[in-house]
Amino acid sequence: MHAEPTAVAPVSTLQRLVDGYFQLLKATIALCLALMVLLVLGNVILRYAFNSGLTLTEELSRWLFVYLVFLGAVVALREHAHLGVDSLLRRLSPPLRRACLVLSHLLMLWATWLLLKGSWVQTLINLETTAPSSGLPVGVVYAAGMVYGASAGPILLWELWRILRTPLGEGDLPLVRGHEEASPIAAPEPPDRKHG
Repeated sequence: MHAEPTAVAPVSTLQRLVDGYFQLLKATIALCLALMVLLVLGNVILRYAFNSGLTLTEELSRWLFVYLVFLGAVVALREHAHLGVDSLLRRLSPPLRRACLVLSHLLMLWATWLLLKGSWVQTLINLETTAPSSGLPVGVVYAAGMVYGASAGPILLWELWRILRTPLGEGDLPLVRGHEEASPIAAPEPPDRKHG
């Protein structure tokens, strides 16, 4: 007697696109970090070994850091990895908990909209302004806020939709994922104290 194979739900094309987009974001974050290390390390070697340096490296590493932070914030938002305190929410009844989560997501959507709108305006204003070292348009660095807003907005809308359609019940609404929940390794048990 052999066990029947379990049916695996097919992954939709949209889900594959979303997963691919976030894999691209993670690869871009890794590339930004690698370029920052190379630029800063190269400049340090040039300064101490050859008594020279490139001013371009400081500017580009700052810009890469800005993109690294904004892209990392998007990935963390999708993976529920941002810090949060939900001790009060856990004590509320399910309807009040849902109301608080809806309100917090609406506030996050509003803040994301403000960031997206402000980044758009600043990008347009600074497209004609060039950076002193690289000569690149300063608007490039402000575009990081637009990338964040355009990526975080749909995530927050999807999470809001999930909160609204989840049936009310104890423990049904997703809260902050704690450190213990994120780690697959259990804490070691204390050693036995045997007195001989």
